[in-house]
Amino acid sequence: MKPLLLAKDIEKTYPDGTRALRGVSLSIEKGEFVAIMGPSGSGKSTLLHVLGFLDRQSSGVYTFDGNTIDDYREDEVAHVRNKKMGFVFQTFNLLPRTSALDNVKLPLLYSSVEESKWNTMALDVLDLVGLSHRTEHDPAELSGGEKQRVAIARALVNNPSVIFADEPTGNLDSKSGMDILKILADLHTARRTIVLITHEQYLSEFAQRIIYIKDGMVEKDDRVESRRKV
Repeated sequence: MKPLLLAKDIEKTYPDGTRALRGVSLSIEKGEFVAIMGPSGSGKSTLLHVLGFLDRQSSGVYTFDGNTIDDYREDEVAHVRNKKMGFVFQTFNLLPRTSALDNVKLPLLYSSVEESKWNTMALDVLDLVGLSHRTEHDPAELSGGEKQRVAIARALVNNPSVIFADEPTGNLDSKSGMDILKILADLHTARRTIVLITHEQYLSEFAQRIIYIKDGMVEKDDRVESRRKV
């Protein structure tokens, strides 16, 4: 079986000459929970952007589910991101003055799912993250942890192949952060593929593998034998 994500000798050089990635090679199987770790400026977020088809590498080959970004037209790339990838960011990226329910339904606007099913699908994933009682509240009425739960529900609503979480607890207190990690761990238990970008050691302890990035290169790739229980 081919890996879900496969990167070979990925380089990323920006117009100003900055080499963010320097020959990164890795593979991630369907159903894995992988933490990509490294200090600020190590290239881990740049790597996530390449893995999530948000940016193109300068050289090397990256395939997602057997295809490269060049196998698609631009509109098809957007469809792949919408349907097969879910994204959770540190800053939540929720629409203001818009209910939690409508924020979660946003990816469905660009899908082929019948509109009559949107409410049910959004309510199901909000219930999954424990927010069925907050569906009509807008972001200004939610705590940081609740905002991130909405963001996770939005990432899940299209039943994607992989969840990319970029520093998802960076703006949260420790209790809210642990709640978010429990959700990610539960999603992995349900056989979701999780790629977690972090610089916090304790966050990585919930993953099966930890890939360490330093100066744009893979420094180490460790499989974790025993994960901390959330």
